[in-house]
Amino acid sequence: MDGKILARIGAIGFVTFAITATAIELSRKDEPPLYRSPAAAAAGTGVDPLKIELRRCQQLGEAGTRDSACLHAWADNRDRFLKPSQALQPQPAPQAPGPHGQPQNPSAARDPAANETAPAIDSHTNEAR
Repeated sequence: MDGKILARIGAIGFVTFAITATAIELSRKDEPPLYRSPAAAAAGTGVDPLKIELRRCQQLGEAGTRDSACLHAWADNRDRFLKPSQALQPQPAPQAPGPHGQPQNPSAARDPAANETAPAIDSHTNEAR
């Protein structure tokens, strides 16, 4: 085969492939985007108003540090995550009274060394000698 004929066959194949790919792409239906913009997310129902306010403050940038509504929104957001709720706080387990009517220390019952106290260290005796 001649080199020119081989180049023409390759060019015809490439053009055919390009036309086919273009036709397939143009016949596709538009799919909804995977990512929703913050404005589109806020337009939905049941959106947290605090989230909308935080988005607004984010868009303000440095000016948000001087906006009192943003300061309140940031404080509410911190409280939402950092303040422990009453339901999540651990409640102390009730202790059964010991032989003398005093509450028992369960760790001391399992470990006799827990009842021992460490000797007090006099800070003056260990100073530079």
